[in-house]
Amino acid sequence: MPSPIPVLEIRRRNPAQRRRIVLLLAFAWLVSLAAVAVATAVWRERMHTPRPVDVEHTNTVQPVPTIRNADDLKARIVVLERSEQVAKAALADVQQTLKDRDEEIDSLRVDLAFYGRLVGSGKGEGLAVHALHVQPVKSSPHAWNFTATLTQNFQRGRDIKGRLTLSVEGIAGGKLKALDWNTLCQGQNASGIEYGFKYFQQVGGTIMLPVDFTPNQVVAHVDGDGGRVEQKFSWGDAVKGEENNDVRQ
Repeated sequence: MPSPIPVLEIRRRNPAQRRRIVLLLAFAWLVSLAAVAVATAVWRERMHTPRPVDVEHTNTVQPVPTIRNADDLKARIVVLERSEQVAKAALADVQQTLKDRDEEIDSLRVDLAFYGRLVGSGKGEGLAVHALHVQPVKSSPHAWNFTATLTQNFQRGRDIKGRLTLSVEGIAGGKLKALDWNTLCQGQNASGIEYGFKYFQQVGGTIMLPVDFTPNQVVAHVDGDGGRVEQKFSWGDAVKGEENNDVRQ
């Protein structure tokens, strides 16, 4: 059986539609060329135009803070100054506390040495001048009151009696000079200050120093039932009321 013959369909093209498509493509191509030309011209203009100079940054080394920033800085300075004042005050309080504690410890150390001498160890100790303190008399610039603390535990429970005198060593007229008790007391208690005790006693009196005399050392002389004792104290320690390091313990 013979194959069928294909049917051919003939269509005619519309020439007006083809022309419109061609015109649209040509117009788009022209627009793209114009855009490229404009962009190129703008880029060349920017490249050849000098950039404006930032006068503020070139002429000013450091920017000037605004009023608000200046106020903030002032407030911060005030806070720092107050913090420093608080820290200094706290440090002064701590230093004063430490000083008070040191003085308290020194006082307790002296008391401990005093009572330790009274109690003693297994052996008894003889008569001693535990401490000597001198202080100026306000009404007379050359007069000094003195207080001597005497101790003993050699004869426990028994009274010992005797007398205390002082002598002062120093400088007068550029030379060393020693003032004896008669010169110091000026006729008052010329034989010495009497004492009588079982364990300890404080005795005192008044001495006079010459106008041109600078004291360096004071010597306590004790003479009585407990024997004869001489103990030296520096004048500075006696003024402060400190115990002599050479005192027997």
